[in-house]
Amino acid sequence: MTIIDISPPLSAITPVWPGDTPFSSERTWILDGDCPVNVSKITMTTHFGAHADAPLHFSDDGAPIDEAPLESYIGLCTVIDARGVRNLLTADELARLIGKRSLQPRVLFRFFDQAPQSAWPQEFPAIGADAVHWLADRGAILVGVDTPSLDPQHSKLMDAHHAVGARNLRILEGLVLDHVHEGDYELIAPPLKLAGLDAAPVRAVLRTLRETSA
Repeated sequence: MTIIDISPPLSAITPVWPGDTPFSSERTWILDGDCPVNVSKITMTTHFGAHADAPLHFSDDGAPIDEAPLESYIGLCTVIDARGVRNLLTADELARLIGKRSLQPRVLFRFFDQAPQSAWPQEFPAIGADAVHWLADRGAILVGVDTPSLDPQHSKLMDAHHAVGARNLRILEGLVLDHVHEGDYELIAPPLKLAGLDAAPVRAVLRTLRETSA
């Protein structure tokens, strides 16, 4: 089995949502003759890099990220190559994309040839609420994307997020799927246990499935 890192590096050049908190770091303790260790502090948004949205992100009475069930973020997943989608992935388009293939409970979508890791994308594809319901009807428990959001950048309604909330799914955003082939994997991407907050970074990885002999 092979482990594939699908998380971007977190640094000052990693793009953030326009107007949100950029990443910064500072060495607060320096290893020298008087100090035996290096220690740093960081400042960043909860929606930085690869991250998990909590229901609290889009609903005032939604659960915070520390209450998210960890089993949603660990287990079998299907990676779908959706690079042909230019605007909104609808249920009809998703059905054509999937065809007769079976899906694992966690579904990750690759929209980019190369996920933007040093500049904010001016436009990016999104997922329609009807596509979220289509996935939920087929047993999905998590939807992940290599874009900054399930919804379009300028959406005020957050339709896909609210569809996720209505169907009790989980969200991963900001993944890097550049070198991942379409197919089934094991996902391991638990969010940090940030008490009472609306999202948390994850170190998302995929593990290839062990091949079984015929």
